[in-house]
Amino acid sequence: MDASQLESVPLFADLSRRDLKAVAQHADEVELANGAKIVEQGRLAYELFVIQSGNADVLIDGEVIAQLGPGDVVGEIGVLKTYMRTATVVATTPVKAIVMFGPELTALTDSLPGVLTELERLITERTGESA
Repeated sequence: MDASQLESVPLFADLSRRDLKAVAQHADEVELANGAKIVEQGRLAYELFVIQSGNADVLIDGEVIAQLGPGDVVGEIGVLKTYMRTATVVATTPVKAIVMFGPELTALTDSLPGVLTELERLITERTGESA
């Protein structure tokens, strides 16, 4: 993936050009159709997504609890904390997203601890608990 695509992503906003290139080496892009399940509650968590374009609903036990859009992170709780999906996220429009699988994310957060700090902050904000 091209590092310039990461510049507008809030999760990576404070990174240098060099660090963005490092992130790009650990990331891929996916395109998901309207109605696609991005993650499913109760499943094992293998990857983290950052929505580049499109929108999605977050559901817990079938109830919509939030709506996500460009710049929002999906899957950080499962990948970094619970190892299981705590919610289902369904695309409500076609979605283009950055995806990082667990091992790539671990390598990235080891070399760029600021990204891990931001993900931990997001987990705390969403769950009320520390990562």
